[in-house]
Amino acid sequence: MSLPIIFLIDDDQQVLRAMSRDLRSKYREDYRILSTSSVQEALASLPELQNKGEEVALFLSDQRMPEMEGVDFLEKAMHIFPDAKRVLLTAYSDTDAAIKAINEVKLDYYLMKPWDPPEEKLYPVIDEILDDWQAGYHPDFKGIKVLGYQFSPKSHEIKDFLAGNLVPYLWMDVETHEQGKLLAHSNSLKPTDLPVIIFEDGTLVKTPVLKDIASRIGLNPTVKQAVYDVAIIGAGPAGLAASVYGASEGLNTLLIERRAPGGQAGTSSRIENYLGFPTGLSGADLTRRAITQATRFGTEFLSPLSVSEIRLKDNYKMILLDDGTEIFTKSIVITTGVDYRKLETPGIGEFTGAGVYYGAASTEAASCRDKEVYVLGGGNSAGQAAMYLSKFAKNVHIVVRKPNLSSSMSSYLIDQLSHTPNIHLVPCAEITAGLGDQRLAGLKIMDLNSNTENEVPADALYIFIGAKPYTDWVGLEIIKNDKGFIETGRDLKNYPGFKKIWKPERDPYILETSCPGIFAAGDVRAGAMNRVAAAVGEGSMAISFVHKYLNEI
Repeated sequence: MSLPIIFLIDDDQQVLRAMSRDLRSKYREDYRILSTSSVQEALASLPELQNKGEEVALFLSDQRMPEMEGVDFLEKAMHIFPDAKRVLLTAYSDTDAAIKAINEVKLDYYLMKPWDPPEEKLYPVIDEILDDWQAGYHPDFKGIKVLGYQFSPKSHEIKDFLAGNLVPYLWMDVETHEQGKLLAHSNSLKPTDLPVIIFEDGTLVKTPVLKDIASRIGLNPTVKQAVYDVAIIGAGPAGLAASVYGASEGLNTLLIERRAPGGQAGTSSRIENYLGFPTGLSGADLTRRAITQATRFGTEFLSPLSVSEIRLKDNYKMILLDDGTEIFTKSIVITTGVDYRKLETPGIGEFTGAGVYYGAASTEAASCRDKEVYVLGGGNSAGQAAMYLSKFAKNVHIVVRKPNLSSSMSSYLIDQLSHTPNIHLVPCAEITAGLGDQRLAGLKIMDLNSNTENEVPADALYIFIGAKPYTDWVGLEIIKNDKGFIETGRDLKNYPGFKKIWKPERDPYILETSCPGIFAAGDVRAGAMNRVAAAVGEGSMAISFVHKYLNEI
């Protein structure tokens, strides 16, 4: 198969030659470099490339060209190769046009001229952009194949697990996917055998459990250290940040995750207010970058494994996993985050995974093509999910109890929703029942103003109705508030039993729990700000207190 293409357009022959030279010098082994000084020639060649099955990884276009401005060219090119990355080559005076292009053509970067030296100003930028493109590009699929029924809770669990762990897979519905039908027939698969996973080496596993899948894809290696300096429980943004800072600062660091890294943020289809990413990034992108960074520094990662208990033994903490494994560590950072609250409404529980989903918008979005989809909730997660689902669904209906979204959702997101024609707000309403047989087919919705109830067709329901802390497993007299969030720092003094538990002469550090050497960070902590950036900050800050604690023992 031919190499993917980097397509360069610039009417200045001198610039074109220089850029082509630099790109070929660095990328010619992995990419074909095509260049032209004519925008019309470039546009004419794109349909031909598409018909041949070629893939364009990156368009790099000058902004000021006599035939057409670079922004206009990129807008036309993205209709033919929508997955290609887009970079604008600009002079300082073109900065305003570049910033405008971020919104208009989803520009990935604007590169200032001159770019010398390329090792400093060109290659790092292009490397990151191409890495992002490669992460989502699967031209000739040879990885894991998942066969099953679309509206099967078990199939959904496997897809959600693989997606959450950033493992590429090909989903084949045995009722609609032609290759899936052939594979089911050739392997004599019965309905009770499904779902089935076929690994890259051809091994077929019927109705697999997540731990078996994890062991095959290298997610849960054995514990390597006798004693760790710090063990981090939970791989959401706070846990990932703690693992990066812990490992980078020389601590033997272990990260334990019960399902998939990224937490609730990892399921977000788009995070647009995270510092340093003006075009936004998906939760999967953020998670992938963080996991790569943590493992590069030496963090050990165990998944999917749950912690059932923490015990104290001498000066050490012992973590007991649900498979019986015992892990010894000097300190612990709890970053288990929160779980989506369940909707306790008739008919919803029985359709969970079969048309009703908590989060998981990116996992099941493709199955919603041209369907009627409902989103329950008025927060940013609900808004981001609605925006993503609107690319597939015929209509997306957002159901909220309040008359509008202004009190619970960021204004930039409200503005995006209002300008998306197939997204509709259903205010002053609540869902009273889920309808269907083997899968969700409809909903009963109550109008809170008139107290009238209507039945509506619904192919899918995505629920975002708040969260509860994942702390049921936490013991050791670790103080939690009445909602289950872990108390830390000075707030511990407000609890009458604190003095009986806390033995050191010093006060607890800001993120320290009522058990010395055990810290909490991110959404699981009482009083935490529910933002990705805040969780990242707390995770990194926890490691500074870990250092202080380790110096005491």
